[in-house]
Amino acid sequence: MKINLRKNKWITSLLFIILFSISATNLLAWNEHPLVTYPVAASLREVRNAKPVKAESLDMFVNSEAKKLAIFFAREEEWAKKNLQWYPPLPAALTFRANSDPNSAVSRFCRAIRINPRSKLPLYLQFVPGQDDGRRTKLSAKNISFLQDTSDWDKTVFVSLKNDELVRPLDVLVTASDDPDLLGLDIGLFTDNKTDIGKIYGFGEQPFGNPNLEYGSQAPFHMGFYHEASIMYTLAGFLKKTYPEYRIYLFRKLSAFAFQTGHPYWGWRFMGWGLHYLADLTQPYHATVLPGVGTGYALWINTIDMIGISSPKANAIQLVSNRHTAIEKFVQVVLQRAYTAKETNNPLLRALQSDEKAPVYADTMPRKVIAKLAHDKAEEADDVLEKNMPVKFVGDPQFEIGTSPEREQIVEKIRTEKGEKAVDNLVNLSKDLLKPLAMYGHSYIRAILQDAKELK
Repeated sequence: MKINLRKNKWITSLLFIILFSISATNLLAWNEHPLVTYPVAASLREVRNAKPVKAESLDMFVNSEAKKLAIFFAREEEWAKKNLQWYPPLPAALTFRANSDPNSAVSRFCRAIRINPRSKLPLYLQFVPGQDDGRRTKLSAKNISFLQDTSDWDKTVFVSLKNDELVRPLDVLVTASDDPDLLGLDIGLFTDNKTDIGKIYGFGEQPFGNPNLEYGSQAPFHMGFYHEASIMYTLAGFLKKTYPEYRIYLFRKLSAFAFQTGHPYWGWRFMGWGLHYLADLTQPYHATVLPGVGTGYALWINTIDMIGISSPKANAIQLVSNRHTAIEKFVQVVLQRAYTAKETNNPLLRALQSDEKAPVYADTMPRKVIAKLAHDKAEEADDVLEKNMPVKFVGDPQFEIGTSPEREQIVEKIRTEKGEKAVDNLVNLSKDLLKPLAMYGHSYIRAILQDAKELK
């Protein structure tokens, strides 16, 4: 394992190794995004009551709007260069051109938005537990994704769609909210990822995350460390190189463009893509480098590691990783069971259906509001997890929760070891973490629909 540390050895090596060591499961901010997206979207009348739309292949969309897309991408590229910190400009060779081979439309589109062109981008739907699949042909995750490990979706129901098949916008949006993870949109995009696209996309070397793990290379697109102590940025400037804002903005604009040009299926699907990254920023472990580990302690354990005392650093890595996985698995299991049992009054579902008045969306919200709320909750979240989760899950550095079958019984384990009150405490924490997704998710959806209306 080769780690290139050119400067700032103390904190740079500590933070790089910690982020490098995050397991693949830790990079899925909320396991099964549809579980959290469905109640957010379904609680909006504009989505819930939207008329069915015809499924449409990406090839058809791109080829029919090639000339307008060329203009669109040029305009959005200028905006990104002026407004997004650390944005690496699109290499000229990747510029989308209208007068090109129609057979290469999808590949050129993928390169213009810099996602992995191996992503299959099929026509399909993904359902939450208990949802009617309409007797459509079922698929497995392997039919949809190029990923080698799709175990996170072993229990998920997928069905195929055909061109021109009528489908509910709600289902399109909810399905699409998992596309970035399931379809691997952000995998292999850096020069050290041993991919052809990584050499030409212009993102440089992967700033953090493990490039040797299948999911590791997506970390800089799904994490936003915008509110760390200034010393962190002074000594570890690579933390600034995160790109969820880029994705959230571009997919918002693409969604409105698709609606405006008469392609509502892709309007809803791009909307779901943007919501994925917005949801990621509500997770404290995606908005904070080391929840529960103070800057001073981080410096100390790294210093003693450099003289051969490595266990404190290794332990910190494992505990942060386990706690990250534990809260995500807890939310996933609680929501899966709530859908299956049709618990409409489940507190997590109610939090995600919050009808609090959503503010008018602004492009500064992902950084200044959503990630800030998650960052400010990080220390409290870590404390609640430490006190209420089974000791082995969050306090034993020799245990790996991400590969343990015990994680599927996480609620029962909590109840047995810590009592019903602990389950309630973790439910309350989860409600607090998820509620901003309802409010700002509504803002994001309404902003796109309003933009689409004004563009017509």
